[in-house]
Amino acid sequence: MRALNFLAAFVLLAAAPIFAQTSAKPKTAAAGLAKRDAASNADRNIRAYIELLRADVKTSKAQIMGEVMLLDSDQATKFWPLYKEFEAEYSRLGDRIVAVVTKYADECDNMTDAIADSLGQQVLSIEGDRNDLKKKFYDRFKQSLGAIVAVRFLQVENQLERIADLQIAAGLPIAEAR
Repeated sequence: MRALNFLAAFVLLAAAPIFAQTSAKPKTAAAGLAKRDAASNADRNIRAYIELLRADVKTSKAQIMGEVMLLDSDQATKFWPLYKEFEAEYSRLGDRIVAVVTKYADECDNMTDAIADSLGQQVLSIEGDRNDLKKKFYDRFKQSLGAIVAVRFLQVENQLERIADLQIAAGLPIAEAR
């Protein structure tokens, strides 16, 4: 439990400035190419911060998973290769989440019904794919390690996922028509 509290505090504190940056457009008085260069530099900085956060969270997440799963050596031998596969596939979903958040941040000042619908459809697609991935790996964990270990994996994964989702949502402004 202490490990989960630590991760929650880490994610909330470490990610706040990162996602706050993604929710605001870069402010620059420059026009033309200079404005685009400033925006691309800010975008590169944001992407670098997000990648750094993701790397730190992955490390912390694996540590927490190891502490909470309570695996014996035989179970650990079966669990960790599957978990690494899960994380590799889940990371691709994370790339899609970053893309949607970035698109939302870029468009929040110019929101239209078409843009909002596109973003909403992308979010729903990611949610569906995330659940499909967890179902796939739940079945694999259950087959290899039994239902109790599989449910424990699902519980921890869902808790960590909710923390990250809440942090992202808290850093974004509510959609408004412009």
